[in-house]
Amino acid sequence: MSTPDPSIAPTDVGSAVKREYLEAIKLIERLHRQFLEVVKTELDRIGVEDINNIQALILFNIGEEELTVGELTNRGYYLGSNVSYNVRKMVENGYLVQERSTHDRRSIRVRLSDKGLALCGQIGDMFERHAGSLAESNIAPEHLNAASVSYRQLERFWISMLNFNLRGTIL
Repeated sequence: MSTPDPSIAPTDVGSAVKREYLEAIKLIERLHRQFLEVVKTELDRIGVEDINNIQALILFNIGEEELTVGELTNRGYYLGSNVSYNVRKMVENGYLVQERSTHDRRSIRVRLSDKGLALCGQIGDMFERHAGSLAESNIAPEHLNAASVSYRQLERFWISMLNFNLRGTIL
């Protein structure tokens, strides 16, 4: 067994990766909070007071589909929110229609009501305005694509970490 060459400093590379990794995590969290604030500001601008920013994003992600709450939970990115609670509130406020599945009576499906579709359209308009502003900024599509590639790589890394832990391997 050979001893490592002390002139090579693997900890330099490891510490650089750790530093950038932690910075990326902080940035992801900060960007998510800022994005939620942008959605809240849009809701305030259009005078919507009976739904919050997370609920508006849930509506937008449902779109014209009909989903179960489980499908919505698996698909969504609703950090720190209780999807079942939010669905119940959106049903109460008339944004969602909730029905039992005709195929599986235990399953409850949700879809947007007319009120929900109207708000979904307004959120879509907001994204259109954002895209127009981005097109006029110094953020090129390839920059956004490069960021998305990095986010997907991190996502796959975290999924692999979960899969390793599920198999009993501790890293």
